[in-house]
Amino acid sequence: MTSGESIKYIVFDIESIPDAELIRQVKYPGMELDDSDAIVRFQEEILTNSNGSSYFIPVTFQLPVSICMALVRHDYSIAEITSLDEPEFRIAEMTRLFWDLVERKYKDASLVTFNGRGFDVPLMELMAFRYGYAASRHFKDKFAGRYRFGTKHIDVHDWLSNYNAVRMQGGLNLLAKVLGKPGKMGTSGDDVYDLYRGSNFDRINQYCIHDVLDTYFVFLRTRVLVGDVSSEQEKSIINGTRVWMEDNIEKNPAFIEYLDNWNEPDTVF
Repeated sequence: MTSGESIKYIVFDIESIPDAELIRQVKYPGMELDDSDAIVRFQEEILTNSNGSSYFIPVTFQLPVSICMALVRHDYSIAEITSLDEPEFRIAEMTRLFWDLVERKYKDASLVTFNGRGFDVPLMELMAFRYGYAASRHFKDKFAGRYRFGTKHIDVHDWLSNYNAVRMQGGLNLLAKVLGKPGKMGTSGDDVYDLYRGSNFDRINQYCIHDVLDTYFVFLRTRVLVGDVSSEQEKSIINGTRVWMEDNIEKNPAFIEYLDNWNEPDTVF
């Protein structure tokens, strides 16, 4: 894996499933419900309580099933894309690896997410709690990844929405497509649980990698907005990333679908 000194950013994403056993224990103790029944019942309650606006089960009742990272150098090029504990995808081991990389190997790097403050980071904090993994710098340093307005965790969703002053309708899918990147390609977060039940772990992981790539390109455009990267530099980085992906298709087949759906945006109106 890439050395820690060369990495400035860790762009990461998590795919998760509802923790059916925990839902049964907390929400429906003593009731004889199988996994699907418990999850559907909880979703129906959430849908009713939200007046039909959402049935998403809260992060406190979720488990990670894929964690993917793009390790990004100081020049904003991707050094490596890694999927933690592939192909086993064991939850405890993914959690251990995540905090080991964030706390130790890449301790000077900043996290980059899309809605990571609202989901991905809290999920990993809860997994550290569950398994008893230390993340002392993260929890004790007030300017580390938990500080909203710092530089150690850049939540692109939070940043682009003016810290929730506006609703980012369309989300990562919209922003990626604005930039000519694939966004959603037939798989969405709603499909992950069914894919997991069907043991389609490779598809889940590919979907996670695609989200990481979309997040990376959206993040790169935000660096243009703040003046850290020029438009010409961005074009060069994007072209270099495409060549790098083409050269690494055999190692990472998830790149095939992404490249097949890559479109350069129209810039003249």
